[in-house]
Amino acid sequence: MKEYYKISEIAKLYGIGADSLRYYEKIGVLRPRRAENGYRMYGLKDIYKLSILRDLRRLDFSVPQIRDYLEHQSVAHTLAVLEEERQLLHRQLRELKSREESLQKRIRSLTGAQGIAAGVFAVREFPARPCLRLNEYITRDEEMDFAIKKLHRAHESRIQDFGNQAIGARVSREDLDNGLENVFRSVFFLLPPGDEEADFILPAGRYLTYCYRGEYAQSPGKIREAMRHAQTARLRVTGDPFELYLIDNRDTILPQEFLTEIQIPVEKDAAP
Repeated sequence: MKEYYKISEIAKLYGIGADSLRYYEKIGVLRPRRAENGYRMYGLKDIYKLSILRDLRRLDFSVPQIRDYLEHQSVAHTLAVLEEERQLLHRQLRELKSREESLQKRIRSLTGAQGIAAGVFAVREFPARPCLRLNEYITRDEEMDFAIKKLHRAHESRIQDFGNQAIGARVSREDLDNGLENVFRSVFFLLPPGDEEADFILPAGRYLTYCYRGEYAQSPGKIREAMRHAQTARLRVTGDPFELYLIDNRDTILPQEFLTEIQIPVEKDAAP
């Protein structure tokens, strides 16, 4: 067995690029000697270090961690380092599990939304729904996107999974009565039931619901249609209408695939 090996031989044997070997030399992990012709020559001690280095890199150890390990190598230190890496892997596995659950939630949501029948009126009972809200005067789609981003920015420490966030926008009945169309007065995020940090609550009760697909330009007409239906069905409107964006531009660039749900708080009209 040879005592020393050239950089090309070591690079081929370990599958490590020559530039990486030079870098490890620069930071002091390897210390090859120089032959008379100036070539780097790696001894058996360097080879032993490369075996350790390769194994630790497979465990995603950083170069500073590897250097520290080689400088303080002992059974106790090895066990401590391995335990630290084990804990890191556990954290990464938890994060991956959380990301998988987030993806599954979005898949279920989109799959369910695709199966919703548009153009159907229904009265549904909802529990109290906590929300985070931003009051903003909105008249264009671009303003809506900007307002939603502002709301997210204000609460991004809590709303980390923005892709799964249920988003809504409120219309004013007063604006509708005054003939103002395509005007929204606030945007909001729906929070999990019982969230105590909400700044707004959608009251529990009955809501007239109606879904439509396609461009948001339909919104004023669809909301008026829903308001007329409430009157025809002898339902008393008790609050402002709002929209929930079940499929929006976070999911598709095709407007025909957008799915929007209108909800209007109502009570059964007791008048004969």
